[in-house]
Amino acid sequence: MNKDSHSLVSRFRSIYASARVSFLSDAPIVVAVSGGLDSVTLLHLLRFGLSQSHPLHAAHFDHCTRDDSGADARWVSGLCRAWNVPLTLGRAEEVLTSEESARDARHIFLDSVRIRMGSKVVVMAHHSDDQAETVFFRMVRGTGLRGLCGIAEYREPGIWRPLLSFWRDEIARYAQEVRLTWREDATNHEHQFTRSIIRNDLFPAIESTISPAVKRSLVRISDLARADEEAWASLLKEVLETLKLKEGSGVITLDFQEISRFHRAIRSRVLRELAGRLSYQLDATGTRLASDFIDSASSGQKIDLTGGLQLRRDLDQLVFLTKSVGVHDRPLLISNLQPGSGTALLGGRELLVKWSPEERCDSMLERFALTAPCFPLMIRARQPGDRIRMSAGTRKLKKLFLEARIPQPERHQIPLLVDGVGRIIWVPGIAKAAPFGDEERVGNILHIGISDAKAI
Repeated sequence: MNKDSHSLVSRFRSIYASARVSFLSDAPIVVAVSGGLDSVTLLHLLRFGLSQSHPLHAAHFDHCTRDDSGADARWVSGLCRAWNVPLTLGRAEEVLTSEESARDARHIFLDSVRIRMGSKVVVMAHHSDDQAETVFFRMVRGTGLRGLCGIAEYREPGIWRPLLSFWRDEIARYAQEVRLTWREDATNHEHQFTRSIIRNDLFPAIESTISPAVKRSLVRISDLARADEEAWASLLKEVLETLKLKEGSGVITLDFQEISRFHRAIRSRVLRELAGRLSYQLDATGTRLASDFIDSASSGQKIDLTGGLQLRRDLDQLVFLTKSVGVHDRPLLISNLQPGSGTALLGGRELLVKWSPEERCDSMLERFALTAPCFPLMIRARQPGDRIRMSAGTRKLKKLFLEARIPQPERHQIPLLVDGVGRIIWVPGIAKAAPFGDEERVGNILHIGISDAKAI
């Protein structure tokens, strides 16, 4: 092994040692292995490059974007057998035609493997070239400072990228030195996906005509942006302490005079932070409107910011509040198979619910047939961290609502059917859970219907 390879292994061991202290556990590390150069090198470093071995579990996901993608899975299976690394294979249920859909499906699968293995992290092989591509893509789309931070080495829930400080050329030299083989993905050289265009067309053109070091410059921008974001985060707590914050259910109040004295840049940070605590995201326009309101508002005035979030001045207080404030939820419990009906109040929306083991509830707006129900069942609103088990793994309800373009205030009005062990079974109009093991046996069927109470 030459000097460069020794240096790479030494740096990798140092990164691993730091992670071992910070967030790794004794559970296996789940390694995402596509079969390409980067992920094969990552698996080799974890399997053979550490001074002290750690349990590993490889995971490969077939996106079904190419006719020969199944060959990649077979090749990765052979590699893992040769290196004595356990492997879990996953496959998309349909052809994924966009980068976003492929990424989402892959992450759902990887996270399901991580949870099943009891692991803290899924390890991914992103490197400095990937970082440069990400920052460039976000720049041309007009991102803010936070977007310029690019890819994080570690982020919740449990994604770790130990190769992020290495360049693709370094990784390739190491792979050649230790005589690794890998699979070449033909789509990397096609013009179907945005990253391929950036990597194969835009970067070479910029390097040959404007800046040979464009990728290093972009990574440097990412480092500077991250340093600034960390500085802001370290100061924000002190800033908030000066505002005499009072936080309740759907309401935050603060000192109007104090926030009005802040520079607009600091004020904008505070406004976005407080909106985030109420589960709202202020974009540039919303932030500007809120800041302008502080400059001009008199007591009693209010402004609608986004999706039900309001900002109001009450004498010497500035108040963030949601339109559903003051309305308490009233979930509905279904205890057994006996036919019945009742109402649930979720986010101010009253719902009529009917259930029966025989009737199909055809008169109701939304209907669901639940096999072998695990009582007691509950109709309730979404709670932070809620997930539903889909065929490709668990998905956050927050993500599903975003994809369904459900406005923020309406998300707390969407009913969830939850069974007796806390599993989300049904989100009317949005998703149904994949079958659980206890549904495979023959059991009773409970028909459930839900409609707006005012519509009946």
